[in-house]
Amino acid sequence: MKAALVTTFGGPDVISIGETALRDMQPDEATVRIEAAGVNPLDLKIVAGYMQQVFPITLPYIPGNDFSGVVEAVGAQVTHLQPGDRVFGRSKPGAGGAFGQRLVIAATDLCAIPPEMSFEQAASLPTAFGTARQALFDSGRLRRGQRVLIHAAAGGVGSMAVQQAHLAGAYVIGTASAGNADLVKSLGADEVIDYRTQDFRQLGVVDLVLDPIGGETLEKSWSVLREGGRIVTLVEFGIEPRNGRIGEAVFFASATPSLPEAVRQFKAGQLQIVTDSIFPLEDTRAALEKLATGHARGKVLIRTRN
Repeated sequence: MKAALVTTFGGPDVISIGETALRDMQPDEATVRIEAAGVNPLDLKIVAGYMQQVFPITLPYIPGNDFSGVVEAVGAQVTHLQPGDRVFGRSKPGAGGAFGQRLVIAATDLCAIPPEMSFEQAASLPTAFGTARQALFDSGRLRRGQRVLIHAAAGGVGSMAVQQAHLAGAYVIGTASAGNADLVKSLGADEVIDYRTQDFRQLGVVDLVLDPIGGETLEKSWSVLREGGRIVTLVEFGIEPRNGRIGEAVFFASATPSLPEAVRQFKAGQLQIVTDSIFPLEDTRAALEKLATGHARGKVLIRTRN
């Protein structure tokens, strides 16, 4: 099968497209013909070799975790799926495999795609939706009526987090460029701050900050957090409490538990899925380069089949 391959660690330029064999399927697994794959910041870190101590991989490696497609075959122990089913899911980071034409994965990690959802929409969901919910509700302990500041609110995780916080009854403030302000408001933000021309530190105190950026943005965010409030970061894993304020890093593990909720919200018209761009498999390198700019509006996707 054709796949994006990593044979040495580095930037997106180390990606090549080639032929590789699919591993054998176990009795509790399914083989999926991949139609679309979502690109995530974790993919860039794994390709660069930064995650070897956490998610060790063996080269050559097929990157990508979020995917959607059609079941081609199921193992003898699988009873809830059959060939032809439309499914989506997330492979374990160390396994990867989404940036290819086929994938073997545990059948229990697959969720059915409803008829009204496209392959591209489904592939956008696992990491972004699951991370947003874990950050807001598990780590952030967000409650109705609280004020939450969401940085990079037009991005993959940010666009999901705005919607989840709004549905939970929070007062939502998002940072974004002026060009993305209308989008972020349409997702449910009560206020949008142009990070290029406005200082978010003037907005008053908040109960929770969701930080997908780190660095200076994270440092400045402490000043808007009320005593006892929380900063949840997706990038600074060494964060520590400060002056009676709590800092916690999200280490996203499994998307599987959140997928049925994503489907429920989508079918109820409560979930908007924002797509930045779609690249063919042959342009996987360009897809990673687009994500690396840090200015993607929603999700960057790879279409694995023409």
